[in-house]
Amino acid sequence: MKKIILFHLFSFILLSSLLFAQIPGIVNYNEENGLNNSYTYSINQDKTGFLWIGSDNGLFRFDGKEFKHFNNKQGLKNIEALSCIPLSNGEVFIAPFLNNFAYLKNGRIINSDSNRELQKMQFTVNPDYYVDSESLYLFSSYNPDNIYRYRNEKVNRIPLAIKSSQTDSYYAFGLNVADKMLYLFRQEKKENIQAYDIITKKKTPCNISIKKNTVILRKGDIFVFRNKRTVEVYKLYNKFYFKKLKSYTAGENIHRIVIDNNYRLWLCPEEGGALYFKQPLLDDSRLSDPVRMMENYILNDIFVDQDNNTWFSTRNNGIFFIADQFFKNYVHFPIKNNSSNIKAIAKNSHGIFLGYNEAKSGIYHNGQITDLVFERNIKIEHKSIFSEGNTVIFGLTRSLFQYDIVTRKKYFLKDYLLKNIVPYTPGSIILCTSDGLIAYNYKTGSYTEILSKERMYTALPYARDSLFAGNFKDLYKVNTVSKKKKLFLKGYYFTDLKKFGDDLYIGATNVNGIILFDNSKILRKISEKVGLVTNQIKKIEIENKSVFWASTNYGLSRIELTGSDIKINNFTQTDGLPSNSVSGCIISGDTIYVGTSKGLGILSIENLMGQKKFINKKVIINSVVIGGREIFDIRQPLTGQTPHNDVTFNVSFPDFISQGKISYRYKIEGLSNGWQTGNSQKIIFSSLPPGSYTFKIFGLGYNGKQSYGSTNLQFEILPKFWQTLWFKLMIISMGAAALFILINFYFQKKRNKKLETLYYEKKIAELELQAIKAQINPHFIYNCLNSIQFLLYKKDYKETENYLEIFAQMIRKTLYYSEKTFMSIKDEADYLSLYLNMEKLRLKDLFDYKIILSENINKNWMLPSLLIQPFVENAIKHGIAGLKDRKGNILVSFDYNGTSICVIIEDNGTGIGRKRQASPDSFGVKLSQKRIETFRQLFETHIILEIHDLSEKEQRPGTQIKLYIKPYENQNTGMHH
Repeated sequence: MKKIILFHLFSFILLSSLLFAQIPGIVNYNEENGLNNSYTYSINQDKTGFLWIGSDNGLFRFDGKEFKHFNNKQGLKNIEALSCIPLSNGEVFIAPFLNNFAYLKNGRIINSDSNRELQKMQFTVNPDYYVDSESLYLFSSYNPDNIYRYRNEKVNRIPLAIKSSQTDSYYAFGLNVADKMLYLFRQEKKENIQAYDIITKKKTPCNISIKKNTVILRKGDIFVFRNKRTVEVYKLYNKFYFKKLKSYTAGENIHRIVIDNNYRLWLCPEEGGALYFKQPLLDDSRLSDPVRMMENYILNDIFVDQDNNTWFSTRNNGIFFIADQFFKNYVHFPIKNNSSNIKAIAKNSHGIFLGYNEAKSGIYHNGQITDLVFERNIKIEHKSIFSEGNTVIFGLTRSLFQYDIVTRKKYFLKDYLLKNIVPYTPGSIILCTSDGLIAYNYKTGSYTEILSKERMYTALPYARDSLFAGNFKDLYKVNTVSKKKKLFLKGYYFTDLKKFGDDLYIGATNVNGIILFDNSKILRKISEKVGLVTNQIKKIEIENKSVFWASTNYGLSRIELTGSDIKINNFTQTDGLPSNSVSGCIISGDTIYVGTSKGLGILSIENLMGQKKFINKKVIINSVVIGGREIFDIRQPLTGQTPHNDVTFNVSFPDFISQGKISYRYKIEGLSNGWQTGNSQKIIFSSLPPGSYTFKIFGLGYNGKQSYGSTNLQFEILPKFWQTLWFKLMIISMGAAALFILINFYFQKKRNKKLETLYYEKKIAELELQAIKAQINPHFIYNCLNSIQFLLYKKDYKETENYLEIFAQMIRKTLYYSEKTFMSIKDEADYLSLYLNMEKLRLKDLFDYKIILSENINKNWMLPSLLIQPFVENAIKHGIAGLKDRKGNILVSFDYNGTSICVIIEDNGTGIGRKRQASPDSFGVKLSQKRIETFRQLFETHIILEIHDLSEKEQRPGTQIKLYIKPYENQNTGMHH
């Protein structure tokens, strides 16, 4: 029993696969893709491009890559979602079986428990509906009492008064809110349709009547009436007049009618499949024979989306998708037996010759394919086909057949393990086999061996007695006369060779893309790096001197060479190919015939090249997780803050023709200028620093095509208070203040220590000064007492008396000035005059003196007290005291040179040349030098002492003392002194 069940199950799967293969370009989405249900009902699309699918397991949203599921867990009280109706404000209204209506808003299901307005709508049968922008009108088709208007989460009731008595039974259809009309007819009575004004409640008879059990569908002014097998199409004029346009009678009952966005009619028979009428219903022409498709699939809905792609919802089989371009080709070239796996293709004036993956071929001519069987039920595939005139050579894996187009006779030639067939000389071909290269003259039937015992895959004659020959690894040059070969290109597995120009050849390789070469070397390589979809190339077809086509397992590539520039266009199933697995192609005028694993594709080159380079869509940002919460309404300001500074973008790119092969290119301006690429729909940025940012994202679809523009979204990461500028400035200010205080404290401490040191140094200097002064006074007094003793010794009492009087004055002044730190220049001059007079008296006028005060001198300027007297004393004692041949002269002058007071003490004595050790190092000079250093330490007084021997300097006797003293600022008087 189990074996029987398994056998029938296998038979059903096999039968479904065979039926499904009738439309090779169709894509099925089911449980494996996340569409987990048994029945799919209505299909609809919102303004952003999302597909909405009602099912017996809730609502699904499809973005081309993933199905998002909404069921009872998300808030649906009834998961049997018959209809899903997108509104222009972004809401999706969900109409389940009978009642329990709900709607989706900002990613959240709102049901009748959350919004009691929905409870106002109650129906006993599934309602019909009419959409007007943000408003949705719902009404019962049978005896409607009310029309319910749903808008912005509110429900309003429009009461109707249709029935005149309880026995009346009306069927309502064709609501149009713009003209306020609802159309009715009574099921039980033979009468005309009535136009009912929903505002005035007035009924107006129309010009036609309808049979009982007729179902009516309206789109615009087109009405389609269905009654069992009969379909009639009417157009409405002036609200009340119906004009019949067309009719059709099917071979079986019709259970559903669809008018797509292009006003084309679809009929879904009860037995399965769909009937498609190519002419729009707005045309005046009659309905032609429909195209039948999707047989043995019970269809619940058919939908044509914004890009003219076609969708089918089914019972038990998910949904199906056909891309617009493929659908056009399928409908316009409805070849009944065009589903075989084509392995080789060729042409001549008699038609297109197709070699399949079995011992059977096909000849395409005038829209039909005629089968040509060589051996029945033999699964050996075609390798190559050659055609010229009336002769066609079919090369199979292990057999060779010749066919005469005129007589339609086929001849078995020989058994070869064939790899390829290449044109050779007129009337002959080259057979590339596992045993070598063999020339076959199809006119005489003779064979000639060119190269033996070599497995060869391809060949190309390039001279009278020379050809290229390629095995699975290398390309050789072969001399057809001497039968010798020479290695030409090493390491290239060539699958096809074509001549492209004078001494220019193209080679298709198995792993290295396309090689352009001449008789001596490779000229150029074309690979994935420059735009090919793959490096595995099967065949080459030449279009013209600059364009050729490459067939691959990933579609078809057109390569155009213009000088050094290269332009590559890649085409796939999305562009109308029956399959991406292309075995070869041939060109006839503007038409390219493509042999694929799912039949023959016939396409216009002009249409292929005219396709847009960009995808006319933008990425949709579904929600943003920022600040620890998910936001669906991204029109509001988006802000986050540490520690919630991770941002997640949930994105979609609803480009259905890419069939899920979608990725994204994105960056955040303000964070990085580099673009990132990924295929995840959840894009996460972690630990963003505070700042204002702009998220930019492009969608990347099939063949690398990009969305025409970026989707931009601004957001902001707010700083915590410690991350704000004011806080940072405050911290910097506080840090700077603290640093300043520390540095100031450090330097203040250092300064205090230095001041303390200076204080003690000054104290010591003051003590030293006082000690020097204490030394000066006894020294001076000692000298004076020596003079008095000398006078008394000479018994010169009168001179002694005069001297004692002057000495008394000197003692008083010395004692007075020794207490002073500074004295004025005037006082210094008076003191020196008194001293010199006393010394002159003692030495009996042995010398004369002068004290000169320059006009540049301010007499009130101050000098260190008692600084000059020791130098004058030294001039007398060591300079002129010992003179015998001349009278001594002492000059003391005060002058100002603009920066310093210059004091000169000059004598005409013996000089210091021979007494250099004694004179400068006298006790008085030593004391003066100590005083100069002490004044520098205490008062920063700048004093320079110079001693010159005038006999060396000016060739005259004497000694010169110079003192340069910077004036000291008296802080009490504000004067230089």
